[in-house]
Amino acid sequence: MRYWLMKSEPDEFSIQQLAQRGREPWNGVRNYQARNFIRDDMQYGDGVLFYHSNCAMPGIVGLAEIVSEAMPDPTQFDPASDYFDPGSTPDSPRWLLREVGFKRALQRTIALDELKRHAEALGDFALLRRGNRLSILPVSAAQWRYILDLEHSVGAAR
Repeated sequence: MRYWLMKSEPDEFSIQQLAQRGREPWNGVRNYQARNFIRDDMQYGDGVLFYHSNCAMPGIVGLAEIVSEAMPDPTQFDPASDYFDPGSTPDSPRWLLREVGFKRALQRTIALDELKRHAEALGDFALLRRGNRLSILPVSAAQWRYILDLEHSVGAAR
């Protein structure tokens, strides 16, 4: 089993919307490295840290899991979509998605600032690397456990 952090702007798609829908296709990924994670590394049942980005308090807000195999992202073929890619064809799609299923909302947001205070304990956590703007990031099993322990620590630095 692997673990991932997946970013979404809450004005576009929030943990609350995922909770209401139960599962959702994670579409619109238009970065080749993130696409390769979807295609090559993600597996059914992998854990997901759901992260709200580009908001007043960016941070981890919930847990989800990968609930499908990789499949072509239909938005790449839709000229009306913001994610349309005229170079992609149904016979040779460039962009893939996986469906994500809701597990639970966290009891509190684990804010980016708090994660930064735990940088040493989190080691080479991709989210904390300068300039990293990927929407899908790998998370080690140790980082996953540490972050979930933070949920109950009331934001205090260890």
